[in-house]
Amino acid sequence: MKYSLASLFAGLVFGIGLIASGMANPEKVLGFLDLAGSWDPSLAFVMGGAILVGVFAFAIARKRTLSFLGFDIKMPASTHIDKRLILGGLMFGVGWGIAGFCPGPGLVALGAGEIKAAVFVAAMIAGMAIFEVIERNRANA
Repeated sequence: MKYSLASLFAGLVFGIGLIASGMANPEKVLGFLDLAGSWDPSLAFVMGGAILVGVFAFAIARKRTLSFLGFDIKMPASTHIDKRLILGGLMFGVGWGIAGFCPGPGLVALGAGEIKAAVFVAAMIAGMAIFEVIERNRANA
């Protein structure tokens, strides 16, 4: 129960932060990505703040074996950069640039009733399903 409440609270804080920062607004995101046009640098500060928080959070997490709620901390074991990671990052970036959404803001915008977000989330789910099919076929081959 405490895990569910903590997850709900973290999700609410994350969603409110996305709305307050403008990350759930695809026009603002596309303005940030448009380096050749009327570039809007404000999201760089949002990302910088998120990276700064993440650096400290991961530094604390690396020193612990249990979360503050008493659950095991599972840190990524691999630091290997391979073709799949680079290709996935490129696909993520292209999708972000086309739609103006990434997964978190897309879900927040969907909750706010944005039609564009519904299309994005449907495409995201389809992409995840296609990935699962490909992975299962790779594992069985």
